[in-house]
Amino acid sequence: MATIDYEVHPLFAVPYFKADVGSAISDKQIEYIKDLKVVRNQENMISENLYIFQDPELASINTAIQDVLDIYASEVMGIKHKLYVTQSWSLINSPSVGMHGHSHSNSLISGSLYYCDMPDPVSNMIFERHNSYQQLELTPQADKRNIFNTLANVVTPEKNKVILFPSSLQHLVEVNNSGEPRFSIAFNCFIKGQLGNYRDVSELSL
Repeated sequence: MATIDYEVHPLFAVPYFKADVGSAISDKQIEYIKDLKVVRNQENMISENLYIFQDPELASINTAIQDVLDIYASEVMGIKHKLYVTQSWSLINSPSVGMHGHSHSNSLISGSLYYCDMPDPVSNMIFERHNSYQQLELTPQADKRNIFNTLANVVTPEKNKVILFPSSLQHLVEVNNSGEPRFSIAFNCFIKGQLGNYRDVSELSL
């Protein structure tokens, strides 16, 4: 085969953001979250209260998450608008329980907070490239996978870390193969501010 000079360049990238908010989380808050009333979700358990960051007991965590969102909006998205948490809820994945692939509706940015010790082995988050039916299955060879063709990426949860990602990203949680429950908090975010332009009749106030 003839030698051909070629170059490959990225056009776009999808970020995930990770920050440590451990200084805002106390042992008392960890117990408070674990003691929240939960109900059955599709596969795991979810808090009955779906606005837990509004609880006064979690004020310091709520403030830390807002600080992280301010950084994400300014430094990652490069926008002047303010991100704010809409809904927030706790999750428990018991042993042998994971979470199916899904994305978050009516949300711009979503997050996962790992507020306490993770089980061993930890259940990873898997982010998938596609969020709809794919007619052609073009799976890259194992030794040829790269940022341009990979169909999924793995993110390993860590205690005290919060992860932010676009809500449209399809993601799932691996089955909990440990003998201990896997605790986490999930939340959705939207933006406040002015979109568009008055003279272009595209103005929208949020």
